Amino acid sequence: MKLVQHQPLRIAAARLLEATGASPEDARIVADHLVDSNLSGHDSHGVGMLPHYVRAIAAGLLDPKAQAAVEDAGGAILSVDGQNGFGQVVARRGTAAGMARAKATGIALVALRGAFHIGRIGTYAEQAAAEGIASIHFVNVVGHAPMVAPFRGSDARFATNPFCVAVPAAADHPAVVLDFATSLVALGKVRVALNKGEALPEGTLIDSTGQGTTDPAVMYTEPRGAILPFGLHKGYGMAFLCELLAGAFTGGGTVSTVPFEKDRITNNMLSIFIDPAQLPGAGGLEAQVAAAIEHVKASPPADPDLPVLVAGEPELAHRTQRRAVGIPIDATTWDQLVESGHAVGVVFAP
Repeated sequence: MKLVQHQPLRIAAARLLEATGASPEDARIVADHLVDSNLSGHDSHGVGMLPHYVRAIAAGLLDPKAQAAVEDAGGAILSVDGQNGFGQVVARRGTAAGMARAKATGIALVALRGAFHIGRIGTYAEQAAAEGIASIHFVNVVGHAPMVAPFRGSDARFATNPFCVAVPAAADHPAVVLDFATSLVALGKVRVALNKGEALPEGTLIDSTGQGTTDPAVMYTEPRGAILPFGLHKGYGMAFLCELLAGAFTGGGTVSTVPFEKDRITNNMLSIFIDPAQLPGAGGLEAQVAAAIEHVKASPPADPDLPVLVAGEPELAHRTQRRAVGIPIDATTWDQLVESGHAVGVVFAP
C-alpha cells in the first residue's frame, strides 16, 4: 500500500482530468470529490474511478465539457439534464438549485437524469446540510450491466442503487448523514478487494450459477456473478423503489429499458430538499436533534472498544486519520492511475 497526502493527490487527479478536456474548474470539482471520498474512507468512490472515467471519455460515453441543464417550470419541482457530463459537476449544480428553491418554498424536488457517475451521494447531502437544508436522495444506475440480484433471485437484475438522507448539524454535533448502497457492498468495494487480492465476506456475492462465493473476480469475468442486497427482502425492496423513483420518475430510465454499453455508468437521482426553518418544529429542532444523538450514544457499548456511533461519524473519523497519515492506495490501483495518465499524456505523480 502506498500512502499519499490528499493535497498532492488532488492536484494530480485534477491535472489528469484537465488532460481529458475538462475545464480547470470542473477538473477541480471532480478531483476534490474523489479525494474527499478517499478521505472519508470510501475508496470505492475515490481516485480509483479515474481510469474508468478516462476510458469512458475515450469511448465518447462521458463528455468532459458538458454542463447541467436546469429546467425550471416553477413551483417546487426542478429537473436537471446531466447531458452525460461529469456527474460530480452535474449533481453539485442540481443540489445548489434544489437548496435555493427549498429556501424559497420550504421544500423542493430535483429530478436529475442522464449524468455520468455522480460518485459518493453523501457529498451532496453534506453540501445541503452545510447550509442548514435537510435532504433525501434516491439513485439508480443505467447503461451499466446489472450487478445486484433480487431477493430470491440467482442473477443480477439492477445496480447498487444508493439511498441517502441527511439532517443538518445541531449544537455541538455534526450533521447526521446516512448514505449506503442497497446492495451489501458497492461494486467499487468489490473492485478494491480484487485489486488488493482480498476475499469478500461470505454471503456478499453469488457466482454465475447462483452459488455463494467470496471471490470478487466473479464480478469481472464472464459469465458474471452478482452482489446480494442487504437485509434480504428489505434491501431488495429499497433498491427496487430507488429504481422506480430515480429512474422512472426522473425520465432517465430503468435498468430494464436502457441498453448497456461497456464503460458506461449513468446515474439518475431524485432528491428532496427541506428547509427545517419553515417547519413547526424549527424553534426546538437543534435541541431535539442533539438530545436524540446524545440519547443513543449514551448506550453502554457491548464492546468497550466500539462505542455507539451516529451516521456520518465514521467518515469524520476517517478524515481526521487520513489527513494525518495519508490515503492508502493499493499497488494495482496505483498502476492503473499511472497508466491512465500515460493514456492522456500526463504523468500521474502526486
